[in-house]
Amino acid sequence: MRKTLLCTAAAISLTVLTLAVPTVAQAKTASVATAKTASVATAASTIPVSWGACSSTSLKNAGAECAKISVPLDWSKPSGTQIKIAISRVKHTVPASQYQGIMLVNPGGPGGSGLGLSVLGKYVPDRHGKDVGGAYDWIGFDPRGVGSSEPAVSCNPTYPGAGYNRPNYVPSTSTYNISDPWPSITNKYTTDCAANNSAGILRHMTTKDVAKDMNRIRQRLGRSQMNYYGFSYGTYLGQVYASMFPNQLRRVVFDGTVDPRGVWYGDNLDQDVAFDRNINIWFAWIAKHDDAYHLGTTKTGVKNLFYKTRDALYANPVGPSDKKLGGAEWTDAFLYAGYYQSTWTDLADVFSSFINNNDVDALDGAFLDATGYGDDNGYAVYLGVQCTDVAWPTSWTTWYKDNSAINAIAPYETWSNAWYNESCRHWPAPAHVPMRIKDLGVKSMLMIEETLDAATPYPGSLEVRKRFAKASLVAVTSGTTHANSLNGNACVDNTIADYLLTGVRPRRTSGNHADKYCKALPTPTPETAAKQAAPQSQISKLLIKANTHMLRP
Repeated sequence: MRKTLLCTAAAISLTVLTLAVPTVAQAKTASVATAKTASVATAASTIPVSWGACSSTSLKNAGAECAKISVPLDWSKPSGTQIKIAISRVKHTVPASQYQGIMLVNPGGPGGSGLGLSVLGKYVPDRHGKDVGGAYDWIGFDPRGVGSSEPAVSCNPTYPGAGYNRPNYVPSTSTYNISDPWPSITNKYTTDCAANNSAGILRHMTTKDVAKDMNRIRQRLGRSQMNYYGFSYGTYLGQVYASMFPNQLRRVVFDGTVDPRGVWYGDNLDQDVAFDRNINIWFAWIAKHDDAYHLGTTKTGVKNLFYKTRDALYANPVGPSDKKLGGAEWTDAFLYAGYYQSTWTDLADVFSSFINNNDVDALDGAFLDATGYGDDNGYAVYLGVQCTDVAWPTSWTTWYKDNSAINAIAPYETWSNAWYNESCRHWPAPAHVPMRIKDLGVKSMLMIEETLDAATPYPGSLEVRKRFAKASLVAVTSGTTHANSLNGNACVDNTIADYLLTGVRPRRTSGNHADKYCKALPTPTPETAAKQAAPQSQISKLLIKANTHMLRP
């Protein structure tokens, strides 16, 4: 199916290229229109930003300032309806002679709020006696439709697919009936999205739109170039920006790189296999520490208990009538274990306390941590971007065949992930041609990837490295944590700091492999978990929230 999607995109591009040559009169008209458009764009991009106080306490404490800038709803109509992008800034603290420019940051999602990421600079280690983070103006922003940007997209804050009492994820039949539980839920959500976003923003939510917004931010800040730090989906946003505005990029850091070959249907299928691998790694880790958790002494034993419990909860959910925890809620309660090793001990405690002590409250807490029920902004934007970036297969037969085949070998999250994305089959806004990711002269790029990252599997980093001649890749061997740079791995963090300080990357070598290797942080152990677990940094909380509502890249 990935080949089909790419071939379709190529066919559409060829159609555009074979349009009739305009007449002289048409060319003159077009020239005048282009001049007017350029004039409007130039005028809009030179308006000074009106910075003010931030409403966020954490941003205030960090000395940040906030603003909103206007961008066109439809970039083909720059003088038409305008929307607002919320931005924040923590200014550089070094002398002017050491200043390195602006650094835009995106946390991923899509749909993640990045307004708070202007604090990222303080997590960059000092190197060689230099304040590396303090050499940049760090710019956080909420992409169009997200958080504090206006309008904020919302479809249904009480979306049943994000709450309790969920239906079984695995379909009981290959037939798609809109009155069946999950089709009913996803179709109702798309209907709500169409009804509650009448201003037309759903038609203008693509990654290309967001990349153009980023370029407007750069222009409004009066910089000819910008630096960029992207996590997870933010790496795809960076790829698109690099393919559109290569000369405007100075230094680029990607952490957890999206594979552009699978955007987005194929990438989601690839995730299913990778997450199943990672949950089995976690099962093996639990078995290794059976003296602490008493869930089985072998990976197979723990795995069987996990799925036996899931199936029992589908048959007999627990909890009050309005907050039933069944097999679907059980599945999602343990989602973080596939993303972050830092959650392994807490979630093993939840698993153990439910099995050995019938602790429903602990299970409920883990489920709520993973879902974000009650605020569908992130989910609505996630679909708004992914469903319109590129055409998804519209045939349910294709979805059922592909997901059933993967579920047979990777049952952990396959059908959960499928229903999370199934609204793209009937999304109430048209799909577009995806950006062709290509190197048009990007001068510098540093990529970080844990080799067992499930949300953005490692082959994606190898592919992007192959496409950008000036990219260097740092592989964190055997690590299963997603997009986790600047969180305590000195080999990784110091490499990033050196790059941001001097522009020097690990020397690129020939072949389809990484250019530098770092060891993953040690896996946690139950007896030392309390000592190991430092309070989560603000940046960690932001990244987890941005990237783990169900399965998101």
